[in-house]
Amino acid sequence: MTALARVAVLGAGSWGTAFAKVVGDSGRDVVLWARRPEVATAVSERRENPDYLPGIRLPETVSATTNAAAALSGVDAVVLAVPSQTLRGNLADWKPLLPPGRTLVSLAKGVELGTLKRMSEVIAEVAEVPSAQVAVVSGPNLAREIAAGEPTATVIACSDHERALALQAATSNDYFRSYTNTDVVGCELGGAGKNVIALAVGIAAGMGLGDNSRASLITRGLAETSRLGAALGADPLTFAGLAGLGDLVATCSSPLSRNRTFGEHLGRGESLARAEAANHGQVAEGVKSCLSICELGERHGVELPIADAVRRVCHEGYSAREMAKELISRAPKAE
Repeated sequence: MTALARVAVLGAGSWGTAFAKVVGDSGRDVVLWARRPEVATAVSERRENPDYLPGIRLPETVSATTNAAAALSGVDAVVLAVPSQTLRGNLADWKPLLPPGRTLVSLAKGVELGTLKRMSEVIAEVAEVPSAQVAVVSGPNLAREIAAGEPTATVIACSDHERALALQAATSNDYFRSYTNTDVVGCELGGAGKNVIALAVGIAAGMGLGDNSRASLITRGLAETSRLGAALGADPLTFAGLAGLGDLVATCSSPLSRNRTFGEHLGRGESLARAEAANHGQVAEGVKSCLSICELGERHGVELPIADAVRRVCHEGYSAREMAKELISRAPKAE
């Protein structure tokens, strides 16, 4: 696999912009595609994305455009940094412009509603490429901290190890460390599942519950995500690593986590609409993913009590206190 010299990042939200900075700081040329002209102009002229990462200076190696064809011209890899439920539609528009044979990289963490497909499956289907051409990035990746240059690590998963190694080299610098993995299923389920568990932990925090309650939810949440992963053929060890426990702890613990913060509003008794308004009009990924993850669990006969409780709070008017009472009163069993 040849080295990646030029990379396109499609999506200029906080994570897409932070990832573009990582690649740029690793010595690669990066073209960031933004939907809005004012964002592209700010990145190219002021070296900043004021809407999503204000105060963070982007390297000269990062440029921006609203022209997808220009962004994709001559690139060695394409990074897809759009929300999970919009990935299919966006990728269908970009498909005619994709350079053949290039690695397609997913930053999205979710399971598609309706199809119950993981993001790598959606990419392979829509772009009509082999699954080995698709890689995913997962781990404790809070965008603001990464953009500020705080040390962190991540996992790059791809069934083609050579492609993962090329991406590893293109994302390695003095604050960002990448590990490779071939367990795409486990890495994706860890990333999707942690958003739902973070909502539960946020709900508990919003109710005023303490560290014991939150630690119990994190631990049992990891257990149910691991059960689902095992049913889908994932390596159980993946869930003990960065894409499993690492991502889960970061997302459940940090005030920078959109899912954790969203859950806190729900735990205070606020409606979904009020929580969304407090989240600057953005719905946390876990709100939608809890539906598809619960359906996936039902399809494979896997019990997901925390995810199901979150689903009912978000979509069936279930109260936070009812959720807590139900979870604590489940039938006793061995760990």
